[in-house]
Amino acid sequence: MSNDNEIRPFRLDTSEDAIADLRRRIAATRWPIRELVTDRSQGVQLATMQELTRHWMTDYDWRACETKLNSLPQYTTNIDGVEIHFIHVRSQHENALPLIMTHGWPGSVVELLGVVGPLTDPTAHGGTPEDAFHLVLPSLPGYGFSGEPTESGWNSARMAQAWAKLMDRLGYPRYVAQGGDVGAAVTDAMGRQGPEGLLGIHVNLLAGAVGIKDKLPANSEQERAALDALKLFSMDGFGYFLEQSTRPQTIGYSLLDSPVGLAAWMLDHDTDSYYKISRVFLDGEPAGGLTRDSILDNITLYWLTGTGASSARWYWEQGRFQAAAQAAGQAPPPVTVPVAFTTFPGEIWAAPRSWAEAVYPGIAYFNEADRGGHFAAWEEPELFSAEVRAAFRPLRKS
Repeated sequence: MSNDNEIRPFRLDTSEDAIADLRRRIAATRWPIRELVTDRSQGVQLATMQELTRHWMTDYDWRACETKLNSLPQYTTNIDGVEIHFIHVRSQHENALPLIMTHGWPGSVVELLGVVGPLTDPTAHGGTPEDAFHLVLPSLPGYGFSGEPTESGWNSARMAQAWAKLMDRLGYPRYVAQGGDVGAAVTDAMGRQGPEGLLGIHVNLLAGAVGIKDKLPANSEQERAALDALKLFSMDGFGYFLEQSTRPQTIGYSLLDSPVGLAAWMLDHDTDSYYKISRVFLDGEPAGGLTRDSILDNITLYWLTGTGASSARWYWEQGRFQAAAQAAGQAPPPVTVPVAFTTFPGEIWAAPRSWAEAVYPGIAYFNEADRGGHFAAWEEPELFSAEVRAAFRPLRKS
């Protein structure tokens, strides 16, 4: 495919054969015996997986998700040899601020669908025309409907450069960026690169805390709780992270061969979201936008696009990029634009303000939300949208 600037409309049309193959593979699942403990300390629990699988086989309809995605303007364009998929919803308010939002792993554009309305049409969601955004939601390279890189080097910095090219290609001379999880790392890189036109960034995961956990303040009760959570993740919640940052190809064979294996791998991400998802299936208690069908929308998207291995490779790429920089004694360049940060209480480590200031000196906006977790935009789209509006409001006339 030529490396041009063309932007092409995209429409999803899943074959019946692909859906039938998925059902056949689910039906052929070989189950382990029940875990030998009463919590998730041995991994994703059998009862949760069997109820998820039952719903997947009997009640779930992928076509509904396909229709939802196709109701939004979707496009692809080639950037640095990779076909990038993105949703692009322009607000009816012409003075809207362009915003590029980046999902993470094990997420996709599915986790951001709930904020499309509140951010692009704020007057229908308790906001004002001055709160409106033109919204760009790309699928990360190797994720979802974007193409898979065929060469190494696609770390956060390179993805950040691709997003700057995308916003330029869309004709946006001024814009802001937001991200969580992997998206937080990409958005952080955008802030450090400072491409022309980028006015500011908002993140909801302090990704940089992992590498400097021994240097972060731990004086207050809140700081000590955050440090305990970060250490617990490093010791007991690090399995997927370690495997994907060292052997993404190895786990990829299983993720592309077994849909139930893929689903379990994706659920085993963090304690807060795991138990919320478990309750969704076992107790029928949705956690905001985390419903049975939306959870399966995200998992099924990974399955149908065959991106279990390619999405995992970001961890390998980023780990080697950071290790090389550390070995060379290269500190990350400073962020050159205003930074906004929101802490959600259910995050893997809910960073206090002092931590955010340690990573982002002179932080322009900080707030602690009263609910929401790692998938904040998915769980609490209205609250999340309010945070994004507040974070970027001072930049609209800059």
